Amino acid sequence: MRTEPESPYHEVEFPRIREGAIDLLREAQRKHMIHALVEIDVTDARRRIREHKAETGETLSFTAFIALCMAKAVDEDKAMHAYRRGKRKLVVFDEVDVNTMVERQVGGSRMGTPNIIRAANKKSLRQIHDEIRAAQAGAVEDTQGMEWFRWAPLAARLPIWLRTLAWRAMQRNPHTLKRIAGTVGITAVGMFGLGAGWGLTIPFLTLNVVLGGIAEKPALVGGHLEPREFLCVTISVDHDIVDGAPAARFASRFKDLIESSYGLAEATA
Repeated sequence: MRTEPESPYHEVEFPRIREGAIDLLREAQRKHMIHALVEIDVTDARRRIREHKAETGETLSFTAFIALCMAKAVDEDKAMHAYRRGKRKLVVFDEVDVNTMVERQVGGSRMGTPNIIRAANKKSLRQIHDEIRAAQAGAVEDTQGMEWFRWAPLAARLPIWLRTLAWRAMQRNPHTLKRIAGTVGITAVGMFGLGAGWGLTIPFLTLNVVLGGIAEKPALVGGHLEPREFLCVTISVDHDIVDGAPAARFASRFKDLIESSYGLAEATA
């Protein structure tokens, strides 16, 4: 039988470091997450950032601003970033470690890599901004939160069942989790497109926020319609740890902080 010629293609090596990410997602799927899709008015915050750039030439990190607001809201209700220890204990940390994702070159390909802002609830917007910019410009190996990336290629050589046991053993120690993954997470996907749109992830942490697209739409302000910019935000919480009422209070406070441009006046002074 005559066979048709195959379509042109080429093969590349599957990055071993991706196996670590797959293991993480596999474990994350075991959590009972609840999700809230909200719109937050970021008109005033983005105006301040644009004005600062026009005056100084510096672009303040919008992710840093969101991280500051998130850390502040969690600081007011620290149960939002608790970890379970065994069946009867919750470990509630004083420091809010915000895990932000930064896209960088790793092993010949671009991928999202973690960057942990330690004790973000005790830092200013300027300090968080500087840390994110340093992470974007620096070597991957020097970044906070890259610990598991360092051993992921070696761990990928082990059988899945052994890697799964290792992940579950790690999750039984909240202090190890905090060191490796932080306590809350931010993923920004809106930077890759324009217009409204929400993102849904498979969160590993107790609290995770996904920043989606920004859309302009009319809104009532002081009794008058005017165009406003709305950020699409997905808030995900582990329902095993956080009930709906405190999650709703967190979402409301988080929204208020963003809409009031919390921390930006000091950063742009």
